Amino acid sequence: MGKVSRREALKLVGAAGAVAAAGTLPAMAQAAPATNGGGFYRFKLGDFTLTVLSDGQTPPGNAFPNWGATPGKQAEFEAALRENFLDPTRFINNFNPMVVDTGRAKILIDTGRGQAGQLLANMANAGIRPADINTVFITHGHGDHIGGLVTNGQPTFANARHLIGEVEMQFWLSQATPPANLAALRERFTLIRPGAEIAPGLTAVDTAGHTVGHLAVQVTSGNQTLWHLGDAGGHHILSFRFPDHYLGFDANPQQAVATRARLWQAAAADRITVVGYHFAWPAVGNVRRVGNAYEYVPAFFTFS
Repeated sequence: MGKVSRREALKLVGAAGAVAAAGTLPAMAQAAPATNGGGFYRFKLGDFTLTVLSDGQTPPGNAFPNWGATPGKQAEFEAALRENFLDPTRFINNFNPMVVDTGRAKILIDTGRGQAGQLLANMANAGIRPADINTVFITHGHGDHIGGLVTNGQPTFANARHLIGEVEMQFWLSQATPPANLAALRERFTLIRPGAEIAPGLTAVDTAGHTVGHLAVQVTSGNQTLWHLGDAGGHHILSFRFPDHYLGFDANPQQAVATRARLWQAAAADRITVVGYHFAWPAVGNVRRVGNAYEYVPAFFTFS
């Protein structure tokens, strides 16, 4: 083919624009789908495959007081959010369960909000069926973590053994009105203590404070380690920058603050990857020390 002159090239560009306007471009150039992503983020940890699953987001609302309840600190918290381009009056909360595929088993960490959430739809997008889950681990008994345990009155993950911390379960079942899903499935649950093996490569970590018996999950494959923090992580900006920051729904604020300090110190020193249940999507990152505080560094997003 001979050399195309600048004038001819411009004619070709104009023709392409006319085709686009007429709506006759190939399918690959059609408008993107309305939804932003498939609701899952898959990556490798050693030999394991991890899939963070979105259970959706809340509509925008006020960040305070719940997301920064430390007395006298709201002005500082607000300034920190705005510095990071977040409007405290339009706060959006994420819900991020995760599946660990060890090659021999698939372990689901927390189950989302149930009918109000999107866990099952996004599991399907990721090619994971409820029947594929071998183990369900519950970090703690708040409704946005146990809402997906039951669907239409039946266990959602019928083939799975169910695990929860002994202290956590005993606390919730001792309440005048226990959470319905925990009460309904109490006979299916195995109660464990910190340090117990959830599955080969997965260990329960003592992270009490957000609730009385909160347990996070340590995942180790080869020389790589990750923590799914559940709600022990708090907020992805405020809980790192402000050592005294706590949430309005932390049951024991002082204990929650001490737990986070211990987690951040170890994660920064040992380069442990963290996943936060309420962190900004896809909620995977690392921790680095900054002066007397810390900073959450989101992982580089990869599509493969």
